[in-house]
Amino acid sequence: MNPLNKLIVTIVQFMPKKLVWKFSKKYIAGETLQDAVDLVKKLNKKGILATLDVLGEAVTNKDEAIESKEEAKRVIDKIISENLEANLSIKPTQMGLSIDSDFAYEQISELVAKVEKVNNFIRIDMEDSPYTTLTFDLLKRLREKYNRVGVVVQAYLKRSLDDIKDLNKMNTNYRLCKGIYVESQDIAFKKRKTIRENYLELLEEIISSGNYVGIATHDEYLINEAYKMIKKYNLTNDNFEFQMLLGVREDLKDKIVRDGYKIRIYIPYGEHWYSYSIRRLKENPTIAGYIFKNLFSFK
Repeated sequence: MNPLNKLIVTIVQFMPKKLVWKFSKKYIAGETLQDAVDLVKKLNKKGILATLDVLGEAVTNKDEAIESKEEAKRVIDKIISENLEANLSIKPTQMGLSIDSDFAYEQISELVAKVEKVNNFIRIDMEDSPYTTLTFDLLKRLREKYNRVGVVVQAYLKRSLDDIKDLNKMNTNYRLCKGIYVESQDIAFKKRKTIRENYLELLEEIISSGNYVGIATHDEYLINEAYKMIKKYNLTNDNFEFQMLLGVREDLKDKIVRDGYKIRIYIPYGEHWYSYSIRRLKENPTIAGYIFKNLFSFK
């Protein structure tokens, strides 16, 4: 990590929450579900899709996991009642995967059954490497009963090509991202060029198999290469979409919209915004420099 960025990460953790919110609010809808709904409506008016994420630290017991599930159900109800162009993203550990895999399956199964009834969709987020296989196993089990559920694959993991070849057999719906967790070089590519190359190889593997993919990246190079691949395979908007995090690379988001492609924005919200902000900063310390400029800008 750059020494200056490391210092900034340390400093931010000791700042008052109000000051941290000054930079966090660009990347988080707010503390309440209504905050998220209001933002989704604004995006929808611009032709932009959304996926909602309820913020929360890893649960430590089943009661906490059940409450997370209940909040997720409220999100689904709100998406339907407000007629939002949005779906739901969930973290498997928030639903209890770190406690008991069968329990997590029952929790998530309840949510997927709910979205199936209203033709919506749930994306199972991918967390760090101890949960990779568990998450794919969970998806496979869910797909035995349900269709409207997909998963995330991380391009910096060396195993991902084999995972995709396996998951392609059941017509998986993917979100393909680079990956943000700090992993060992034994299991993860570290060089930017190598990660980019692997991302494009994985993307072509998914596209050539005919499976749906969310091209989740803020890397302009990868977006341009994806454009070429879209033309190569004569894809329509029914085959793919682009995805980005809220508040990141607004210029590229607007360009993708102008070019006539679908884009979905990942919208986190919730009372645990502070923990989320600090965690994202630790996971991706390169944004520390941008935070420093935002905090002390006199504009």
